Amino acid sequence: MGRRFKRILIIADIEGSSGCWNYRASSFMTPEWARACVEMSRDVSVVVKALLDAGVEHISIKDFHRTGYNLLPEMINAKSEIIHGYRRGPAPGFGDPGKVQAAIFLGMHAASGTNGFLAHTLTSRIEQLAVNGKPMAEIELFASSLAPYGVRPILYSGCPVSCAQARTAIQYLTTYPIDKAGGIEAFDTESWRFGLAAAVVESLENDLTVPYQPEGPFRALVKMRDGETTARRIANRWKFERKGNQILINASSIQELYMDLIRICYLTPLMEKTLPFSLFIYNFWGRIGLAWVRRQIKRIERKALDS
Repeated sequence: MGRRFKRILIIADIEGSSGCWNYRASSFMTPEWARACVEMSRDVSVVVKALLDAGVEHISIKDFHRTGYNLLPEMINAKSEIIHGYRRGPAPGFGDPGKVQAAIFLGMHAASGTNGFLAHTLTSRIEQLAVNGKPMAEIELFASSLAPYGVRPILYSGCPVSCAQARTAIQYLTTYPIDKAGGIEAFDTESWRFGLAAAVVESLENDLTVPYQPEGPFRALVKMRDGETTARRIANRWKFERKGNQILINASSIQELYMDLIRICYLTPLMEKTLPFSLFIYNFWGRIGLAWVRRQIKRIERKALDS
């Protein structure tokens, strides 16, 4: 019997959740997204209950899709801590991991330029991301940002393609796929959640993984979907090399690479200088979105009562 982890961080995304079946379900303020937020919250709720029943003492949940405001706390056990929105650091996006021992990745997706369900890395504006000649998925960036704090990745759930990518990147990682090939009509949500909860509890004994800290250097080719003009503008903004619609990044560590990708995807130099204010505005927009989801839920409930 391996060591049992007692302090867990859940990183939750929406594309690999049980409620997201098309691009609109991942898009901000669409009816499909509102329903996906509900099902994503139910997925996380089942996992949280299983962890608490297994004796986990502390569970923090980082909502990591788009604005970071997708999970409905009222649907998840209050003994867990939900981290909405984004923090500057010390771990980008997460903030301070505290005394977390292990990380569980739920609802994830495959890397940009691969054939997984709604595949992208950080943003769909990146058509393809190759690092040292191979696609790089978000789990590598997220797990490496937590590595300096001793956090071990123990379980990953997403489409089969993304699960294969995660296992290739991180040795001994437990994976639990969600296969959407048959469409929502053929998908048994309750059975899948039951299996996910069982896999999560089993992963608490996974003491084979170690904090993910791959050795550099790293050379990244970032192909921008919007073409050469966009690539030129971003490359000039951040003083990166460029070839056509590809931006070239050289980084000595994966944490440095992650920060450069964050700049390309989300920031301007002015926004970076005023990051506390920029994050406040972005997080405020996320809170508006989540309030909109709650209104949509109430509207659907009223329609059901009237029918």
